[in-house]
Amino acid sequence: MRAVVERRPATVGAVLIAGFVLLALAAPLISRITGQDPYTYDKFALDPATGLPAGPLGGISSEHWFGVEPLTGRDVFAMVAHGARTSFLIGVLATALAVVLGVVIGASAGYLGGWWDRVVGWTGDVIFGFPYLVFMIALSAVAPPQVPRTLLLVVAIGFFGWPRVARVVRSATLGVARRDFVRASQVMGSPTWRTLTRRVVPNLWGPVVVVATLSIPERIGLEAALSFLGVGVRPPTPSWGRSISDAIAWVQTDPMLLVFPGLALFGATLAFNLLGDGLRDALDPRTAREGAH
Repeated sequence: MRAVVERRPATVGAVLIAGFVLLALAAPLISRITGQDPYTYDKFALDPATGLPAGPLGGISSEHWFGVEPLTGRDVFAMVAHGARTSFLIGVLATALAVVLGVVIGASAGYLGGWWDRVVGWTGDVIFGFPYLVFMIALSAVAPPQVPRTLLLVVAIGFFGWPRVARVVRSATLGVARRDFVRASQVMGSPTWRTLTRRVVPNLWGPVVVVATLSIPERIGLEAALSFLGVGVRPPTPSWGRSISDAIAWVQTDPMLLVFPGLALFGATLAFNLLGDGLRDALDPRTAREGAH
């Protein structure tokens, strides 16, 4: 932990992530305190003649901190805060699913080897080359309305994320499997799955944490891309991607509508990458030395 704290970019990333998480968790409380939510229309915040926000910078005021949405008057800050709940929930849960699948598949492939290792390698190559974005767009379009869209996105995004985790875990497993305490367990006749789960997997947490931290912004960005394309979460559920998509139509007349959700998505992506890089350097000092050279 000290090695991570000593790296200022990683500390900045951790602070930013904590701020976004706090914003997402406190969004309902903030709405109750301020009286603003992402669903209520406020026609009085609009110019009656044009439907654009009244006042400068997209209608920023003491009542609407980030301004309001044209034609509806919905509070942009409330949309960003509640959108963080959607984006972070899908990003974190999809990453968790990808990590669980990747650890199970990658560790077993690296430890068992043989035909199973070859099958995992071939399957991963196919998924890497598969146009999964097109598949997820089609899946979201044909899925029955009874299926919760958040659950559908988590499963689809998480499933296509396991090969990357599996490759990292498999590589780490090959190194751990050659260590003396693993070989001693094998010599003592410990069952294969017991050795794998009790000796090998607990020693993989370092690369797993790093790859998970670096994967979360990718999953958040993918959810935003799907929502931007109109096949993500259904309206009126707030989402950073949906807010950015809606803002494109107003970028000429109200550019501030695009700025705040865009900055939120950029800030979250940057924060996780800073933290992930810091964790990687702390857990593998060779990376830092190589970067210095």
